[in-house]
Amino acid sequence: SENPSVTLFREYLRIDTVHPKPDYDAAVRFLERVGTDLGLACQKVEVCQGRVVLILTWQGTNPRLRSILLNSHTDVVPVFEEHWTYPPFEAVKDSQGNIYARGAQDMKCVSIQYLEAIRRLKTEGKSFARTIHLTFVPDEEVGGHKGMEMFVQRPEFKALNVGFAMDEGLASPSDTFSVFYGERSPWWIKVKCMGSPGHGSRFISNTAAEKMHKVINSFLAFRESEKQRLKSDSSLTLGDVTSLNMTMLEGGVSFNVVPSEMAASFDIRIPPTVDLKAFEEQVATWCRGAGEGVTYEFHQKCMDQHITSTEESDPWWKAFSGVCRDMKLQLKLEIFPAATDSRYIRAVRHPAIGFSPMNRTPVLLHDHNEFLNEQIFLRGIEIYARLLTALASVPPLPAEG
Repeated sequence: SENPSVTLFREYLRIDTVHPKPDYDAAVRFLERVGTDLGLACQKVEVCQGRVVLILTWQGTNPRLRSILLNSHTDVVPVFEEHWTYPPFEAVKDSQGNIYARGAQDMKCVSIQYLEAIRRLKTEGKSFARTIHLTFVPDEEVGGHKGMEMFVQRPEFKALNVGFAMDEGLASPSDTFSVFYGERSPWWIKVKCMGSPGHGSRFISNTAAEKMHKVINSFLAFRESEKQRLKSDSSLTLGDVTSLNMTMLEGGVSFNVVPSEMAASFDIRIPPTVDLKAFEEQVATWCRGAGEGVTYEFHQKCMDQHITSTEESDPWWKAFSGVCRDMKLQLKLEIFPAATDSRYIRAVRHPAIGFSPMNRTPVLLHDHNEFLNEQIFLRGIEIYARLLTALASVPPLPAEG
């Protein structure tokens, strides 16, 4: 008696695509099978060894028009099984219809909702002027460097002729649906402090630890100021402020040896409203203020700050928001607090919206007991079917002749 769309969702969830050894081959075979069943054209692009992007295409009646891109990633993050009520790759459904599995929210639900929305539209005999492409990409959960970041530079991506893209969002515990029109820039900074070494019994001057103390104080004082700014202004969301966390601390060789070098690593996420050059100068000032021999290096430094228009004059947003108004969906427009593959799509100048139709759902991505209710999942298929109808029917734009 289970809805076939739910059955398909659960089948996908059982494919173990968890890092560090995701079974991408099994995921691609499954998705290719579903695409073939739907009569979609299939293309596989190996962006680097062992990393394949699958493209499924529903050709529009006017291929010259720019296309709609539906993106999702196939990988999921690791689990700590001892904290799960049910095995995380069995897709158990409880008596309330909650489906428990890693990837239930992030983001295998969206992949299947895309496909099932297309199944519904094809069953209804619909066709549209604009082509719809679905891309299923690897390695998003480890930064997308061997996935979407490489794919957007390929001729196969350029051939998709993208006009507007949709990618993942977040669940929302309220009635409201979150819609993300931009992302914070992730900066991963490692600060190294060089100082005088010596015996652990002496008061040595100019030690690496003393410099590191000043560095940490400066970074964490800024963290506290941003935390308080978010707390004191109810109009702000997490994506509107700069988050900063010290994530690693290194140094030392023995209890009785004062080390000559210490290092601290920081994960910083910067909203698109911040002047990135000015922010780096602030980082440099903190390091200079700690003393000589203090340097920093970037392990990640995203400089792209493109955002997608949410003005009603924009034809893509007008189509998206119009459907939501017609369906009486309450939207909350936000800057995404973390990072998704949307940033790579926006970086090559294509508008992209992050949206996962999961309201009345606790945010459990990367958490224990990740689940999605089957009724919320099925409602999402209906929402996507309406959105695709509107987006793929956007009239020709001036640039399209």
